[in-house]
Amino acid sequence: MLAAEKELRLKTEEVAALRRTLPQGGAPGEDYAFIDCATDQPVKLSQLFADGKNSLAIYSFMFAPGADAPCPMCTSLLDGLDGQATHIGDRMNFAVAAKASTKELKDWAKQRGWSNLRLLSSGGNSYNVDYFAEDEDGNQWPMMNVFVSGANGSVTHSWGSELFLAPPEDGLHNRHVDQLWPMWNLFDLTPEGRGSDWYPGTNYD
Repeated sequence: MLAAEKELRLKTEEVAALRRTLPQGGAPGEDYAFIDCATDQPVKLSQLFADGKNSLAIYSFMFAPGADAPCPMCTSLLDGLDGQATHIGDRMNFAVAAKASTKELKDWAKQRGWSNLRLLSSGGNSYNVDYFAEDEDGNQWPMMNVFVSGANGSVTHSWGSELFLAPPEDGLHNRHVDQLWPMWNLFDLTPEGRGSDWYPGTNYD
C-alpha cells in the first residue's frame, strides 16, 4: 500500500510538471466583460489579474438564470473553496463565473455563507459557450480554466479541465477537478470509499 501511495504521489507530480510545460494557448476572442457581484459593476477578464499575480483560474458554476437552485455538486466544491479562497488569493487569482444574475448569485452565496469567493455573472457575454461551460441547448457545465497574463498585459489560455469532456472509464465519475475537492479524497481513505451512488446535496435535513 505504501509503495502504491508513493507511486501515486510521484505520478501526481509528474502530471503537474507536464501541465506546467504546456505551450500557451490562444488569446481569448474578446476581453470578456463580467459583472462583479461585489460591486455590481462590469469587470473585464484582463482586470481580474492583480498586480504581481499572473495566473487566473475561473471555475464555471452550473447556475442558469431563473433556476430554482444551482448544481449541488458545484455547490459542494465551492463550499470548500470559499474557505481556501484567502489562501489561494495570496498566490494567484481565482474567480467563479455563472450565467445567473448577480442577485441570484449573491442570494445563493448568502444562503451558503460564502464570503471569500469572487463571484462573477457571465450572463452578458459568451464566455460560457466559448470555454465549454454551456452547450448549444443552453445547458450549463462545470469547467475550470486557467489564463495567464503576459508582460505586455496580453492574456492567453493556459489549461482547461478537459477531462470532464473525455468519456469516463467504467464506473467512474469524470473527476475533472478531484484534486481540488477534499471531500472525495477523504472518502477514498475509508474502507467504504466514495461509493457509486452518493452525491452531495445542498442540505441534509
